[in-house]
Amino acid sequence: MSRKPGKKPATKKRRTRSTPVVSGDTQRDIIALILLGLAALTFITLLFPAGDLGLWWRGVVTSVFGWGWPLVVAAIGMLAIYWLRQRFDEQFTFPVVGAVGTILVLLAILGMLHILGTLSGDPLSIPANAGGGGAIGFALAGPLVRYLGRAASFGLLLAVAAVGALLALGVTLRDVVEAAKDAQAAVNDFYRRAISPMFNQPVIRQNGHPVAGGEREASSRRNVRPVTPPPTPVEPTVKAAPQPQPVQPTLLTPPAQPGAQTPLPTTIRREWQLPPIDFLEVTGEQELSQTDIRRRVKIIEETLANFHIQARVVEVNQGPAVTQFGVQPAAGVTVNRIVARQNDLSLALAASPIRIEAPVPGRSVVGIEVPNASISVVGLRSVIESTAFQKLHAKTKLAIALGQDVSGGPAAADLAKMPHLLIAGATGSGKSVCINAIISCLLLYNTPDDLKFIMVDPKMVELVAFNGIPHLLAPVVTEVDKVVNVLKWTAREMDRRYRLFSAHGARNIEMYNKGVTAKSGREYLPYIVVIIDELADIMMLSPDEVERLLCRLAQMARATGIHLVIATQRPSVDVITGLIKANFPARISFAVTSQVDSRGVLDMPGAEKLLGRGDMLYMASDSSSPIRLQGVWVSEKELEWLINFWRGAAPPTTTPTPDLTQIVNGGLDGTEQGGNEEDPMLDEAKRVVQQAGHASVSLLQRKLRIGYARAARLIDIMEEQGFVSPADGARPREVYGEQGNGDEPPPEPLRR
Repeated sequence: MSRKPGKKPATKKRRTRSTPVVSGDTQRDIIALILLGLAALTFITLLFPAGDLGLWWRGVVTSVFGWGWPLVVAAIGMLAIYWLRQRFDEQFTFPVVGAVGTILVLLAILGMLHILGTLSGDPLSIPANAGGGGAIGFALAGPLVRYLGRAASFGLLLAVAAVGALLALGVTLRDVVEAAKDAQAAVNDFYRRAISPMFNQPVIRQNGHPVAGGEREASSRRNVRPVTPPPTPVEPTVKAAPQPQPVQPTLLTPPAQPGAQTPLPTTIRREWQLPPIDFLEVTGEQELSQTDIRRRVKIIEETLANFHIQARVVEVNQGPAVTQFGVQPAAGVTVNRIVARQNDLSLALAASPIRIEAPVPGRSVVGIEVPNASISVVGLRSVIESTAFQKLHAKTKLAIALGQDVSGGPAAADLAKMPHLLIAGATGSGKSVCINAIISCLLLYNTPDDLKFIMVDPKMVELVAFNGIPHLLAPVVTEVDKVVNVLKWTAREMDRRYRLFSAHGARNIEMYNKGVTAKSGREYLPYIVVIIDELADIMMLSPDEVERLLCRLAQMARATGIHLVIATQRPSVDVITGLIKANFPARISFAVTSQVDSRGVLDMPGAEKLLGRGDMLYMASDSSSPIRLQGVWVSEKELEWLINFWRGAAPPTTTPTPDLTQIVNGGLDGTEQGGNEEDPMLDEAKRVVQQAGHASVSLLQRKLRIGYARAARLIDIMEEQGFVSPADGARPREVYGEQGNGDEPPPEPLRR
């Protein structure tokens, strides 16, 4: 078919889609603003006077929603805000489930308001009077009340409201219970800290009348009961004879010759006044809030659950430095799996370092020890006033306060049962404070007649402050080269006491002192505590002799009442040797720098994760696993007061024993005498060189088992007496047949 000329071909018109004037985002913004404005307008018209239009709108809103109009208007406003937030925050998604839950809550509340309104009026007249739940509440609750009754309908609507609240908030019933517990704990904390102190102030009475200004002492920890300060203990003493002049406590000096029998002096014990404990400061205790504890419990359980470890926290023990969370694994879960998650738990709790004790001795839980935000100071008074310390002190005179454990309970020990103590830790970890606390405990409850100290302080700054107290057998030894003589004197005193025990049929110092009376003529033996503040410096000078003397004392000195307390900051194998460690079963380790040092002290790791500042692991002599403690703190002010008290307790006429300085200078072994006095081993030395045919210092050291200084002194004495020839270079000295003097020519030497 041909196309007619002159006509254009027909073209099909395309329909073009018209672009809206307002974009979709703008439309949503307009709708959100309209809803927000409508909510604000409704609030204004209902709360403030309005015109005719406002009155009409008020009637509409109250008729439809009744008493629940504020909730509905607030929900409309929140809907507008969420809509706008979705517009400006791209990552925010509109909570559809939350919106459904909110609608359920609103409808249920309107229905319950209608039911409440029907209690005092006609159900049909309630919407007309703008009461109850309005028209919507009538439409929902009317049929329910008709078929179920008011009570059942109200319960059903309450359940619907609870379901809607869970959907709207996105929580579970467990979360609601935990939140309720946290709220209750917060209310209890507020009541205990702010309200309870205003009504629970204790009344202190004197002579039957209340007085003001008393101190309120209470324990805030659940595992520590308040302890009433006990009366100052009074030591039983034997009064002196009726002479007016004061009698000095007798200094114990060993006999000059080992086998000599000398008359035993009877020590007359004077009546000493023990220091009161009122000068000790009362330290406050810090406590974690229950909310923080529950947060950490939830983190621990969730972290273990993330690694498919089923376990739950069954107990929480709060201490001064750490809080221990007792985790109980489910059946089939090995303890090693929990221990392997130590670093993950530390990361989740944002606390480092944490320590895991698996398991806790005596309990079927794994202990996760988390450091507190701040370390509480454990005062000496808080421990010595505790029931545990007082019971221990009633049994022994050498009770010492150590600190508080991870549950806040007081920890004390008997030095007589240890019977020796080894303390190690890095610089600044708390060793010197621990030694000061031990000395302070012993000084508080022991008179100079009952206890004596020998103190060695190579650092010359820690223990020299105790110079002048009557408990010291000698001034504090600060020169390292004299420490060997101190230990030798202690060993000889131990032997002398054993000879006394044997002569009187006693097995230990307690049995021996029970027989000391005014008529028995026995010598009262005090306890002797040897304190060495730095063992490393002493071991560098003469390691073999120091190790031999320390081991001998540690093995045998317990029954004689001699106890050793040794501290070092370098717990390496060349300082704490295997023999020393084997004879010191009671050990305290403060924070160390490496796991090797921890094994050197405790034979196990763990001390490298301590926090410092008194945080320590204490291993008792009868235990195979250490316990974690926060050591007690003794301030400089308290220490100074105690030292000044004992310095002033001695009468002004008190003077040191005449040979006290000579014992320290010449050696506390009582054998190296000054001046022209002969050594008691001189005859034995002469016999040795006569048998050998020559004399030398090394020969006497080997045969007599004495030190270089004493052997050289014996050679000098024999040379002065003409018994041996003068030194001739490297050749050994010749031995003469008879003792001569310096003016006579020496006789012919003896030849082998």
